[in-house]
Amino acid sequence: MNFKITKNANTRYNAIDWNNLRFGVYFSDHFFISKYKDGKWDDGEIIPYSPLPFEPALCTFHYAQSCFEGLKAFNCMDASGNITGNANIFRPKKNAERLNMSGERLCIPHIDVDFQIEAMKELVKIDQKFIPQKRGQSLYLRPFIMGSGNFLGVQASPEYLFMIIASPVASYYANGLEPIKILVEDKYVRAVRGGLGFTKAAANYAASLYGGTKAKEKGFSQVLWLDGIEFKYVDEVGAMNIMFLINDELITPTLEQGSILPGITRMSILEIAKDMNIKVTERRIEFQEIIDAHKTGKLQECFGTGTAAIISPVGQLTYKDKDMVINDGKIGTLSQKLFDTILDIQYSDIPDPKGWNEHFKL
Repeated sequence: MNFKITKNANTRYNAIDWNNLRFGVYFSDHFFISKYKDGKWDDGEIIPYSPLPFEPALCTFHYAQSCFEGLKAFNCMDASGNITGNANIFRPKKNAERLNMSGERLCIPHIDVDFQIEAMKELVKIDQKFIPQKRGQSLYLRPFIMGSGNFLGVQASPEYLFMIIASPVASYYANGLEPIKILVEDKYVRAVRGGLGFTKAAANYAASLYGGTKAKEKGFSQVLWLDGIEFKYVDEVGAMNIMFLINDELITPTLEQGSILPGITRMSILEIAKDMNIKVTERRIEFQEIIDAHKTGKLQECFGTGTAAIISPVGQLTYKDKDMVINDGKIGTLSQKLFDTILDIQYSDIPDPKGWNEHFKL
């Protein structure tokens, strides 16, 4: 695919504090854009990163017809830690497929998976100097689609924009792999079965903001959501899927609940754990079971999984003002091993027999 490319005459590179990247603060020189009109997507192009003009009647402003993805590109390094001139994007096909799954639920037209992947690769090539060189950092890619019609009225847009932006990032959490404290929410709801919970719809994240903000005011990093009907079953964390190691069994909520995002990192962690001969179970989990496992000493580890952090160990769960400290507030052995394994695959430090990396020359 030969995308039209317009180079940015003024680089943003020197405005970045490379010693304090943080997450999602800085953006590269270019972005990809494709437009859907009259029943088809155009060929797409890469243009300088800049503001876009929108009318006040833009339908997505009013009706939230928008969804997105998140994935990472990495510099490949040799055994001595030198950059090889190649890059990896971790499991982009799964992200591209999931974007279409989200889009279908929001009445957004399908966009070819190979087209999405090639657009990501071309953007990474153009902005390769924005890939951080420190291990644990990466170039975060954010593909997203939004309705671009201008009207008032609850209906699907006739026109859409597909865009990809790139952001050099450090760890999602400022302190890296340090265990976090999570508040178990028993009042507010993120999603329910039959809704948008299984998609990466922008509206899901808007729905989580109030509960998440209240939790942070109390000193917590995230919220663990329970089901939206009985407030009884574990759902997921605000920005992550959730897993528990109980009596040497790795347990996570089943996707059949209908309100849980099918995380790409979640999927990868479960596959790796099975390869390690760890018993893995996906099922509905009553939160009372977690309480009981903690009381009896069977709750060994708890961690979130997601693209941004890979693994986020949980050192404390607080439910109805009662604290449950897990593994003495330290990262668990399994959490560390899973994190290291995923990172090693992403940087091509170990073999990739499953073919998860999209490997290409810069």
